[in-house]
Amino acid sequence: MKPLLKILLVLALLSTYDANASSYPARFSSKFGNGVANAVTGIAEVPKTIIITKRRQGWAYAATAGFFTGMVYMVARTLNGAYDMATFLIPTKPIVTPDYIWQDFDKETSFRPKWELR
Repeated sequence: MKPLLKILLVLALLSTYDANASSYPARFSSKFGNGVANAVTGIAEVPKTIIITKRRQGWAYAATAGFFTGMVYMVARTLNGAYDMATFLIPTKPIVTPDYIWQDFDKETSFRPKWELR
């Protein structure tokens, strides 16, 4: 069992290699910084989602569905930030789009599969 585990570990590490990417330390420090930013600023998802929903649907819808959607996005962004901080040595792209809350503030948050490597 141990040789199989070692082989899987080596394959996992080799799958993170990207010859065209920047240096490995830059990639994992970028992921850690993204994780810290998302864990701290996840609360901003609530007003952001309310604002975006108000522009599309109006105040009544924004005050109800926009608020609850923002709460879900807040939890998701905060937990994703914590996950990125815990796994910063594996340089993957962030799940949350946009990567930071302040990027494209008028764009609604979306989520993508985690195992897209940088």
